[in-house]
Amino acid sequence: MMIQVVVRALEILEYVAKKENDPTTLTELAAAVGLNQPTCANIVKTLVDKKYLDHVGRRKGYRLGAMAYQLTDNVAYNEHLVLAAKDIMEELTDRLNETSLLGILRNNKRFLLHIANSDQDLQVRSRTESDIYSTATGRILVAFLSLKEIDALVEAIGLPAAPVWPNVETREQFLAALDAIRREEMVITRSLKHIVGIAVPLWKGGQVVASLSVFLPESRYTSNRTPVIINAVREAAGQINKRLAG
Repeated sequence: MMIQVVVRALEILEYVAKKENDPTTLTELAAAVGLNQPTCANIVKTLVDKKYLDHVGRRKGYRLGAMAYQLTDNVAYNEHLVLAAKDIMEELTDRLNETSLLGILRNNKRFLLHIANSDQDLQVRSRTESDIYSTATGRILVAFLSLKEIDALVEAIGLPAAPVWPNVETREQFLAALDAIRREEMVITRSLKHIVGIAVPLWKGGQVVASLSVFLPESRYTSNRTPVIINAVREAAGQINKRLAG
């Protein structure tokens, strides 16, 4: 026996997928799957909340969201992020002569989509996949998950270990730390290996879909350079966000 609301949700996703990058309005969706608009709107809202659809504007409509692509490991969504960020990241790296990274969450890990390496003699090398709590990129992406997603993450991998992320030994401390990150929209980490990471969120459709970050040795993160680096990263993120919103 088929559950009709599930069938309708799948029909909506299938219809939007056929349109590829062209947004689909709520009116068009309702007509295509044979629903009245209030019922269709309720299903679509749930799909947006769960990141299977992106709302790209009241008059424009909806596109497939990040979770729809992750289900099939489709690279198209990731390619879109890289295309939006690549040249801006290269400019950021040239400006600071420090390595910049574009990261997402994948399988409870921080996963890098693109790296723009500096030409410094002493460089920070970062693995494609890393522990989600130990990197600035991972922390900022976790901070912008929903509470249900955060609870599921903690259930799967636990809270951060004290050496990796001090002072978040309880769920309450962890949530407070994430709340502070959301307010600041930035994370600065210093690792046990004396590496500094600065990460900011990248937005699309009102949701954080990736992170832009810069990693460098602590010896080059001086008081004079700190505001320069932070401003440069924020400016680059703003440019990428404009592209993602287009």
